[in-house]
Amino acid sequence: MVTKSAAGSSLLPWLGLALLIIVSDQLTKTLIIGSFELGDSRTVTSFFNLVRVHNAGAAFSFLADASGWQRWFFVGLGLVATVAIVWMLKSHGGQRLFSLALSLILGGALGNVIDRLLHGHVIDFLQFHWDWLAPIFPGGYFPSFNIADSAITVGAVLLILDELLRVRRS
Repeated sequence: MVTKSAAGSSLLPWLGLALLIIVSDQLTKTLIIGSFELGDSRTVTSFFNLVRVHNAGAAFSFLADASGWQRWFFVGLGLVATVAIVWMLKSHGGQRLFSLALSLILGGALGNVIDRLLHGHVIDFLQFHWDWLAPIFPGGYFPSFNIADSAITVGAVLLILDELLRVRRS
């Protein structure tokens, strides 16, 4: 059991990690905006491109075609998630895997919230494509994503792993 003072004292490193995610996410997006026009694509390898895509929706462009209300919905959702995550980090900062997962999700969520506030959409730029994906995604192109999305995904996987390990211990 982590004491209240131990949990509180361990909040700063987790917030620092979230800040690192936000800064790297925003820096890479700024580089893409400065180097690519909307829709531009540069081949890097046979299975990876750098692109510039704007996503007004959520994962896999969910709600991207809505009339604009989704921008504020996702900003609000991100801010509510931020409050909940900071509270959980403050309460459970000594649980390393759990806190790592939450920090990655926090940094990713805020990185995308910043995009929505500044641009009205999220900037995506990483694009992977393989022929074996063709039955699922047009042309085998996995939907484009960014550093924030990657952090959220890794954080979610780590949360699942943390829960599986917790259940296994009990």
